[in-house]
Amino acid sequence: MATTEAIDVVMPQMGVSVSEGTITKWLKQQGEQVEADEPLLEISTDKVDTEVPSPGTGVLTEILVQEGQTVDVGTKLAVIGGDGASASPPAPAEEAPPEPATQAAADEAMAAASEGVGDVAPSQQQQQQPEPEPQPEPAQAAQSNGKTFVSPVVAKIASEHGVDPSQVQGTGRGGRVTKKDILGFIEAGGPPQAAPAAPAAPAEPAAPPAAAPAAPPKEAPAPSPAPAAVQPGESFEPMSAMRKGIAEHMRRSLDTSAHVTSAIEVDMSKVSAIRAKVKKEYQQSYGVNPTYLIFVARAAAETLREYPWINGELRGDQIVTRGYVNLGFAVELQDGKGLIVPVVKNAETLNLLGMAKAVTDIAQRARDKKLLPDEVQGGTFTITNPGGYGTFHGTPVISQPQAAILGTYAVVKRPWVVQDDLGEDVIAIRPIMNLTLTYDHRLVDGALAGRFLRDLRKKLETWDESAY
Repeated sequence: MATTEAIDVVMPQMGVSVSEGTITKWLKQQGEQVEADEPLLEISTDKVDTEVPSPGTGVLTEILVQEGQTVDVGTKLAVIGGDGASASPPAPAEEAPPEPATQAAADEAMAAASEGVGDVAPSQQQQQQPEPEPQPEPAQAAQSNGKTFVSPVVAKIASEHGVDPSQVQGTGRGGRVTKKDILGFIEAGGPPQAAPAAPAAPAEPAAPPAAAPAAPPKEAPAPSPAPAAVQPGESFEPMSAMRKGIAEHMRRSLDTSAHVTSAIEVDMSKVSAIRAKVKKEYQQSYGVNPTYLIFVARAAAETLREYPWINGELRGDQIVTRGYVNLGFAVELQDGKGLIVPVVKNAETLNLLGMAKAVTDIAQRARDKKLLPDEVQGGTFTITNPGGYGTFHGTPVISQPQAAILGTYAVVKRPWVVQDDLGEDVIAIRPIMNLTLTYDHRLVDGALAGRFLRDLRKKLETWDESAY
């Protein structure tokens, strides 16, 4: 039943670390009828792309935020039902300039304070101070307790770069420091360093006091290069919110972790035989395909339990380890124009079939934009599978704040040295897969990474069907 009262459509909270989102597409146009829970629009954040369902049934009377715009969580996006008259937000009142007399009194009070005049009673000081202008509620919240409120994303970036968010000029609502503000501040080099104070000159009647050296002027940030003229055959397209998020995350990962990659070759003969045996049953009975990735994921989850540092992270000067394994899987979206990493929680508890079901499910829902916010957070270790396209080697970038990422590559038939029944070396044709482990050398040493890959290879080459 259509509602007769106006229902606000707001930007949803897509996870605790997401503070804003971008409208990528309106699935309904203004004036169209929309049903409750029917997909209304698509949004994109640096974590996930997803559809937003309609909160009610009625006519979409007004769209307040257009496609391509990025707004904070909680911002009103549209109105369903009602007459739409109350949907338009009131224009913000302009701040009136201070009265000359009031401004003069304030200037006098400031001058007195700077000259050390301290004999004014508190009540007189309050009379000399101008009445503060009333602030909007978001601004008051942003300045409560003398601190600036920032989202978890901004706080994390500030912590990693040693930046105090209160030193950053915020451009968000109520002066809030946004991710764009903190990144721009870091790229500009942060605040200028104060010049050291000059030592006091000896007290001599004839010698004037030494003048403090002037602080060096702050270097202006290098101007952005002007966009080049469009050349024949070229075209331009704006970066999506997801692409911007990926770019920022990858750059920050390389700036944070000491990346090192080790590789190992694995004979997948036993895995290949078991896969051929169970493939028909898995596909017909459960609708899943037991790919090589599934076997590697199952073996990796088991091996990670024995290597808590590789499944851990650095948090400040503390090493965090866990008794569980949350596996992230890199999933390609939009023909290579997007990437998302949904997470299978407690992967160490899954057998081979359970892993196949879980990975198939999250990968499909990622491509269909049906993931929930919590399903792209909390990963402890990531697997990326470019081998599905035939590649045999790579050096993936670690997904922060994890300590390592495993790359799986194409299974290729190659001549391989094996021992025959008599213990003699012979050459045979074997399906070989390369595995790479990119790890944070601040936490994981090469020897530890090597032992992890060795044990993972042993599990794959001696796969016990009954144990999995």
